[in-house]
Amino acid sequence: MKNIKIKSLLLVGTLLASQACTDDFEKINTPPTTLSTIDPGLILSKAQKDAAFAEGYEYPNNQFGSWIQHWGGGVLISSSRYVQQSDDNLWNDHYSLIRNLSQIRNQLLKGRESDPKARTKLAIARIVEISVWQRLTDLFGDVPFSETALGVEAVNNQPKFDTQESIYKTLIKDLDAAITQLTPTDESYGAADFYYKGNVTQWKKYGNSLKLRLGMRIRYADATLAQKTVTEAMGQPLLESNTDNAAIPTFNDATNSNVHPVLNHWLAGSPDLKYLADAFVTQLVTTNDPRLPRLVQPTVNSVKAGKPAYKGIGVALTDALLKTIIKDDYSTASQTTFFNKAYSPAIACLAMSFSDVSFYKAEAALEGWGSTTDQAEKFYQDGVKAALAQNPYNVTTVPADFQKELSFTGLSKEQKLEKIGTQKWIQLFGRSYEAFIEWRRMGYPVLKAGPNLGSTNGTIPRRTIYSSREALLNKPNYDVVVGRMTNGDSYTTKIWWDKH
Repeated sequence: MKNIKIKSLLLVGTLLASQACTDDFEKINTPPTTLSTIDPGLILSKAQKDAAFAEGYEYPNNQFGSWIQHWGGGVLISSSRYVQQSDDNLWNDHYSLIRNLSQIRNQLLKGRESDPKARTKLAIARIVEISVWQRLTDLFGDVPFSETALGVEAVNNQPKFDTQESIYKTLIKDLDAAITQLTPTDESYGAADFYYKGNVTQWKKYGNSLKLRLGMRIRYADATLAQKTVTEAMGQPLLESNTDNAAIPTFNDATNSNVHPVLNHWLAGSPDLKYLADAFVTQLVTTNDPRLPRLVQPTVNSVKAGKPAYKGIGVALTDALLKTIIKDDYSTASQTTFFNKAYSPAIACLAMSFSDVSFYKAEAALEGWGSTTDQAEKFYQDGVKAALAQNPYNVTTVPADFQKELSFTGLSKEQKLEKIGTQKWIQLFGRSYEAFIEWRRMGYPVLKAGPNLGSTNGTIPRRTIYSSREALLNKPNYDVVVGRMTNGDSYTTKIWWDKH
């Protein structure tokens, strides 16, 4: 009997001890040095940086800078010679950005749209996500949209490809909602926000400016929606000066992880990838553009001869032509600014600028959207002056021999558009995605394809093609979207808004 009591007491003690352990189970099994939750600010920071930096790398991540003839490209990048190939990294990187940003609304701050500690954070993350979506669809056309980024409970490995038209309409609506949600008294991201340190006033300007961009992008595809969107945006505060630019700070470190992407292009790439295109250099030379010495290095041989001169290299050259090239006869990018390790950290990596907005306003004014046509020249001048004043150019006084480039006097409407498009093309150097997108939309400057016929029969590509992995793993939906494309999944198929 005594032994039975002792055994009973031991059993009770064991059960109590077991219960106590169970009460602390979660605490005991949570590693003290491991994150159990993610700070939304960390996701925002990384997304802002990665999205902005991606535009500056011409190789291996993209070849758009050579397509629109900022860079001369080289034999090492076959696609710069119009040889079609899937850009899986481009596709995967954009969807990775979208998945990470959507995690803020689908998981980390889900259902807290009315909470002052989360409301504005959700809005800011949504605005950044919308900017990534816009760039994705502008590069590819129709993409999986409505059935993606819905959260871990609704993962779909074979989402349908939404039409670009429907994507744009949804992005405009969602952006309106996000801007309305921004509240100055709410908790924000602070230093984790590279663009504006959580400043809601500046975020409203950015959101409205993004809306302006969305509206202008579709002006040739849906003029009614474009005019409505642009007019609404221009009735609200927009980026007002270079101090409002959305930018990522850069610096040098041992791994080059935060080196300016144009400098990293130099550090990581082959010498073949460092030469500037003839169309770009010629434009700067013939107009006496004050950015010329800050953008372009005189050729080695001209310096040796005592007569420094600038000369760009051809694009999409054939093998026969490449064999005749003497590289010292051609210009690289300036080694005093972008390609200078000491100077480059001072150049922020831009995501959107006051110059961008000014050029859109000028174009809209020519249509009488949101302002009068006589305001177009002033907006255009604002854009050029802001572009000149940006680092690494820092030109705050327009030289006399460049003043003619600021005038609309005696020009037709189409000639004015050409001036806007050409100056935008220059201003977007180092932002290859945006430069390629806007060049296709506006059609300016008029560029001549290189001699290598590639996969396009000697025409400059109009889009990039889908990921080969998507074509394999999402084949039913891939086949549907390809079936509604004019030239199939190719460089020569135009997307919905591309009417030039």
